[in-house]
Amino acid sequence: MKIIDAHLHFSCRPGFNETAKNISQVEFSAQGLRQEFEQAGVVAGIIMSTPSRDPNQPSGSPEEFVLADGTVEGLLSCVGVNPERLKEDHKELDYIEGELKKRGVTGIKLYPGYFPYYVYDSIYDPIYELARKYEVPVAIHCGDTQSPKGLLKYSHPLTIDELAVKQEDVTFVICHMGVPWMIDAAEVTAKNHNVYADLSGLIAGNKEHVMKIKDKRLYVEYIQQALVISNCYNKVLFGSDWPLVPIKPYVEFIKHVIPEEYHEAVFYQNSLTVYPKLNEIL
Repeated sequence: MKIIDAHLHFSCRPGFNETAKNISQVEFSAQGLRQEFEQAGVVAGIIMSTPSRDPNQPSGSPEEFVLADGTVEGLLSCVGVNPERLKEDHKELDYIEGELKKRGVTGIKLYPGYFPYYVYDSIYDPIYELARKYEVPVAIHCGDTQSPKGLLKYSHPLTIDELAVKQEDVTFVICHMGVPWMIDAAEVTAKNHNVYADLSGLIAGNKEHVMKIKDKRLYVEYIQQALVISNCYNKVLFGSDWPLVPIKPYVEFIKHVIPEEYHEAVFYQNSLTVYPKLNEIL
């Protein structure tokens, strides 16, 4: 079965190299990612660019894609947005638009929770205009934040409901299925025609940790309950959040969670619908 990883990280940012060695037990390099892809059967991936907090560096993390030993075929990216720069620097929007014109950029990524703005705040209106203009989806971090300084009220998946209604002609992706509010995220996805969800980051840790969580019946059933209640397997995408988890064991975990009859949709077809530029490279 061919797999698309619709949510991963691949850049020179500090910390990823150590994370890859400690968790995925591979080098954080093009060679390491190729190895992960080959072992898991991944044929393409979407990089979620992390926005810089450096006032002298644009949001979209220009060092994405390229590491010391090059890059990996089959990768596209979503340009990350720092909302603080939107109000401080008029050139920021021009930069993001320039990124969206590139062949390798297939969407936009927002990080509510890490930044103290609700997704329906007017500060993001120009971003949604760009998404509409270039017909690209907006992926949105939802749920828990790695940083204890994050504010969860901004990253709750229920905030996407109001956004989806206001911006009904823009496609949105609830990242991490809003963990731990997965039932809420599933309901927002089912209710709104323009909302999807990815299954990245439901577990962070090495292979042994993934296998341990796989055996946690209550956690597995909680995810399954959300999916059964919403019954929207045609709107759920596989993603790993690599290097926060090794890809192959995480694929096996998601296969365990998702009924086999929906594997083709979740692991491959749904991503082609949400990120149509994938069709150009596959």
